[in-house]
Amino acid sequence: MASSTVRPSTQGSSPEGDVARRLLDSAAVLAYDPATEVDWETPLDREYHGASPEWSTLYGTAYWQELTEEQRKELTRQEAASVASTGIWFEMILQQMVLRDVYAKDPTSTEVQWALTEIAEECRHSIMFARGAEKLGAPAYRPRRWATELGRVFKAVAFGEAAYAAILVAEEVLDVMQRDWMRDERVVPFVRTINNIHVVEESRHMKFARDQTRKQLAGAGRARREINALVIAIASYVIVTSMVNRKVYANAGLDEERALAEAKVNEHHKSMMRSSCSGLMEFLASCGLLTKPALVFYKRANLI
Repeated sequence: MASSTVRPSTQGSSPEGDVARRLLDSAAVLAYDPATEVDWETPLDREYHGASPEWSTLYGTAYWQELTEEQRKELTRQEAASVASTGIWFEMILQQMVLRDVYAKDPTSTEVQWALTEIAEECRHSIMFARGAEKLGAPAYRPRRWATELGRVFKAVAFGEAAYAAILVAEEVLDVMQRDWMRDERVVPFVRTINNIHVVEESRHMKFARDQTRKQLAGAGRARREINALVIAIASYVIVTSMVNRKVYANAGLDEERALAEAKVNEHHKSMMRSSCSGLMEFLASCGLLTKPALVFYKRANLI
């Protein structure tokens, strides 16, 4: 009698199906339930940072040097909560784009089953980020109105490589900074756990996004590449510039206007962002998506 747990044969499956099968296998072996994996019960220990200090938008500025250690820790907690809130916003966009992409496809295919698995993971991540931000003592940071409305349009019209490459940008930028945070013993333990869960599971999502971007671009003409390269770059700019809400400074007890002014010209933070995106920029270049118009927006977002 055949076992009910034996997976269907992948003989003759497509290359993208092979990628999806490997991701499904990975998710079956290595997946987390944030509701039980994260320590939600222990009260917030304010002796810890919310993120690695070096990733703070003010690190390396004159203002940073004037802050007390308590103020620095509160600032990184507010910034971490803002990044988490932005993550929720974009994960909601991501889920809708992926679901729309597989809406009419064969649900028995491994590609569709992986897409549904990814959506399930993103739902858990959004709840995890929301609970994490709340535990950090932060308000519900939301993107600016114009960014919210652009996101509403983007999730409704983006398709193919524009959708998947934009997903990749958001995930790769978060991945690099969160790898630092999850290893940093200065960061509050529950945030380190959240980052570890996100890094492990998002590695699968990035693999799928890269695979889908290449697949969607197969045979694409120059005009299509030029248009979508610009769309992806604009989306990337909106995502990255929305990560840290301006209200984090006031909520950390700082002078908001001064903090904004110093953060805007902070060369250390710009360097950190550029280094986090080096691999991503190489991938986009290999796909022909680093056009001159697109580079304008990546440079404005300090991604290159």
